[in-house]
Amino acid sequence: MNKELILAIEALEKENGIDKEIMFDAIEKSLMDEYKAEFDKADNGRVVLDRRTGDFHIYSDRTVVEEVEVPEFLDTKKGKYVSGTEIALADARKIKPACQLGDVITIEVKSEEFSRKAAKNAKNTIVQTIREQEKNALYNELHAKEKEIVTGVVQRINDNGDMTIDIGRTQAVLKADDNFKDKQFKCGDRIKVYVASVSNRERSGLSVKISRKSQELVKKLFEEEVTEIKDGTVEIMAIAREAGSRTKMAVRANVPHVDPVGACVGINGARVKNIVNELGNEQIDIVEWDDNPAQLIVNALSPAKVVSAVADEEEKKAKIIVSEQQLSLAIGKSGQNVRLAAKLTGYGIDIKSEADPEAFADMDKDNAEIVYGEDSEGYDDNQADNVMSLDEDYNEDAASDTEVVEE
Repeated sequence: MNKELILAIEALEKENGIDKEIMFDAIEKSLMDEYKAEFDKADNGRVVLDRRTGDFHIYSDRTVVEEVEVPEFLDTKKGKYVSGTEIALADARKIKPACQLGDVITIEVKSEEFSRKAAKNAKNTIVQTIREQEKNALYNELHAKEKEIVTGVVQRINDNGDMTIDIGRTQAVLKADDNFKDKQFKCGDRIKVYVASVSNRERSGLSVKISRKSQELVKKLFEEEVTEIKDGTVEIMAIAREAGSRTKMAVRANVPHVDPVGACVGINGARVKNIVNELGNEQIDIVEWDDNPAQLIVNALSPAKVVSAVADEEEKKAKIIVSEQQLSLAIGKSGQNVRLAAKLTGYGIDIKSEADPEAFADMDKDNAEIVYGEDSEGYDDNQADNVMSLDEDYNEDAASDTEVVEE
């Protein structure tokens, strides 16, 4: 042990956040373990490590006897036997001339009394402890970022599309998915990822799972971008996402006279455009949350206009009627609009055209919440105009008269 060890420990504390006292304790313990191994598991020793110089001393309390008996099984050809608990009277009086038989004296165990193997094992134990402390410190640092967004740098892109991301003091792999049309990256690009989980398994070591497909990524991006969400003025109530294509998000204001959708959109759409750009032009629909499930479903189906809606809270099913012209928009390309609305609200949604003669036949007004759309009497213009859609060139594909989507 020397000054270089102290400097190394201080550097570990500064760079990796490892408490140097933990390292000192580990070194003392390792030396004590080697002392016990060397001296027949004797537990009468103690280690003193100088925190300034790195020098260490091992002291042992030994009983004075006439002669130290050598165990029968010991091979004395390997050198003089030294007991861990006893000391011969003649040797004891060299240290303490006035000692008598039966006295207990304290001696310093010289380092040469340790075998080369014992010294090597002690060093290995110290190195292993340092590595474990580094790993634990790294785990604690990353665990604090779990369920959050971190910014990393693309280090490598494999042939299969997997990307190795440097997220600070470690690297993680962002798995490729052919069905996910993410923003295109190249080596050296900075990338935002969602830390889904951090685990520290004994066999496999530290494992960090990152994602850009998670809907939580969208939520965290809005929390970073929108001050009103960060301070609790506006709350994200639900998100439904088909990563790389489209996201629907329902928000509400917790403070009177605050427009939650407008806060998320920003002036001239600046806030939501920043998030859309980060996600590679993924379409984002922001709608206002409503405690009335029927109204919430009407909002979620925007930009389509609804004639009437009935929601059964017990069955978690809703029946929606739209005009013939709005049917394809309500259903969406490949059923995406109604599918995301179903995920967002938690209701199975059955959409029919008002031209269908059976459209209004099975609406049970006694067991459901009903909302009438803009083509009906008593329609409130605010009911369905609270959707922000960035897809100005939305393609109203042809669709069948009825589409049913279960969550």
